[in-house]
Amino acid sequence: MGRGKIEIKRIENTTNRQVTFCKRRNGLLKKAYELSVLCDAEVALIVFSSRGRLYEYANNKSLFDVSVVIISASFIEQETVKGEILGGIRSTIDRYKKASSDGSNASSITEINAQYYQQESAKLRQQIQMLQNSNRHLMGDAVSNLSVKELKQLENRLERGITRIRSKKHELLLAEIEYLQKREIELENESVCLRTKIAEVERLQQANMVTGAELNAIQALAASRNFFAPHLLEGGTAYPHNDKKILHLG
Repeated sequence: MGRGKIEIKRIENTTNRQVTFCKRRNGLLKKAYELSVLCDAEVALIVFSSRGRLYEYANNKSLFDVSVVIISASFIEQETVKGEILGGIRSTIDRYKKASSDGSNASSITEINAQYYQQESAKLRQQIQMLQNSNRHLMGDAVSNLSVKELKQLENRLERGITRIRSKKHELLLAEIEYLQKREIELENESVCLRTKIAEVERLQQANMVTGAELNAIQALAASRNFFAPHLLEGGTAYPHNDKKILHLG
């Protein structure tokens, strides 16, 4: 059973209309190609979608623009052509010329942009390669192909780099020494303070005013802070007392 005859009228559904346009446009382009091949005919086809997109076909592109001009002129010269048809043809041809011009300009801009990005990409690749080679040279690799002049330049770079590294190292060492000296002064001051407190506590203990536990706690604190060496407190040399008692930290 064959298909029923399709009524030719505008398709209201947007999706269906677009699908039908794509199918029939492809069929029309195929028919134009077949006609040009089978009959050795010069065929030029212009189609604008409802969205304004241009589709074209020409088996001889070099004659396409000329054909458009000739067709346009011939229709203008024919007095029998109705004004409505003539206006539509003129509009389509003008629209095609504009679309072709815009497409040509866009293509030119695209080509220019592509060339620019290709050049920039090549420059970046070259810079990356130079940096990689420079790093290898600084590590002592791949220097066999360098000339005497290049080796001398590399040597100067390394010497300048070593000088900067040593200068920074010296700067950090001086800062560390300065910090340690300040810290040493602080610890000495605290040590003197603690020694004074220990001497006072021992004096009070002899007077039976401080317990042995309190004295041991202070001595343990002094030992944990490492303010002075144990031999300074041993044998009663640092702090002589009547009973010649030995003071141990910890």
